[in-house]
Amino acid sequence: MSFFEIIRFAIRGLNSNKLRTTLTTMGIAIGVSSVIILLAFGNGSSKAVQAGIEKLGTNTITIQSNRGGFGGGRASASRSASSKPLTVGDAVALSDPIKAPDIKQAAPVAGANTTCTFGTNSSTPGSFNGTWPAWFEASNTTVAKGTYFTNEDVTEGRRVAVIGNTIVTDLFTGVNPIGQVMRCGGIPFTIIGVTEKKGSNGFQDGDSLVVAPLTAVQRSLTGYNNLQSIVVQAKSAKVQDLAQTEINTIMDAQHKVKNVSNRDYRTLNQASLLATTSSSSSVLTVLLGMIAGISLLVGGIGITNIMLVTVIERTREIGIRKAIGAPKRAIMTQFLIEATILSLVGGFLGVIGGLIGSHFKIVGVQPIIIPSSVFLAFGVSVLIGLFFGGYPASRAASLRPIEALRYE
Repeated sequence: MSFFEIIRFAIRGLNSNKLRTTLTTMGIAIGVSSVIILLAFGNGSSKAVQAGIEKLGTNTITIQSNRGGFGGGRASASRSASSKPLTVGDAVALSDPIKAPDIKQAAPVAGANTTCTFGTNSSTPGSFNGTWPAWFEASNTTVAKGTYFTNEDVTEGRRVAVIGNTIVTDLFTGVNPIGQVMRCGGIPFTIIGVTEKKGSNGFQDGDSLVVAPLTAVQRSLTGYNNLQSIVVQAKSAKVQDLAQTEINTIMDAQHKVKNVSNRDYRTLNQASLLATTSSSSSVLTVLLGMIAGISLLVGGIGITNIMLVTVIERTREIGIRKAIGAPKRAIMTQFLIEATILSLVGGFLGVIGGLIGSHFKIVGVQPIIIPSSVFLAFGVSVLIGLFFGGYPASRAASLRPIEALRYE
């Protein structure tokens, strides 16, 4: 019996029960497409987070208050009582070119939670920052339309604001926002600029933003309470570590820190954060791939199950073929080919489904296909057909002709 005749018998065997063949193929296809889509989702979310961090600038260091600590109990209560909040004075000290030669500038940030309105439209900004003009460069935020506010605006406490594109869409559809007056918490702010589009990193909308002079925000919305953070820009990425050392020295002196393990502030280095995030995202992508791989494994088990049923159903046929001289090798090859065809067709359909599915956003994240995952998923599906089809094929080839012919 030639190899082509064996293939013909295998195809005929699969066609004898089209519904079962289709369902088994779908199981493999779903497994393959799941691997491709989930790995693409993990890769896409990783890229989105990294892009969001890089937009802040790799030479940016953020200082946040650590008041209250994390340990709880008496130690935390004692530290909370003796610790100091972040202040404008801290930002001024960090801007000293003598004490901090590697720091280009620092900007205090006071955050407000409020809703802004224009006419009948309303929008709740994801970030409402009261700050200094230095914040724009330090945070790598540029104005695409209009202008920035100035140090004079801060000194005079003028109620002017620069807004992101999401706020423009929510409030000023069809209207030029420059020069318009919106109300935030009932307080009027005149729009003087619109920032460049930053997009979403999958977790936060970078364009849902309002930035206004620090003094105006404090007088109108937050009061003169603690700062939310201080954004510091090193002169370059190369001196970021030196800048961070200078930050610690100045902040320790400002806050009278005697034990560095009990600092009432913490610093977030963008470069370190980027490296940590990349590592965490890689782990997430691998875990997603493993989860998807389980569904592919289940599809392989389905092939074993179906092929065993097929062997039982065709026991008499196998006995007749062996009785008229079909060798054991031919029988085994036929059933292996059937299992391989199931996995090949399922893998091919799964690749198509994965490529199509990866074009749609998932919870706001645009999946980015990893080319190697496509070949890996398809290759594994073929190996699964061979592996899980091996036992049924061996069982079929091992049937004794006399016993097979007696089978009812």
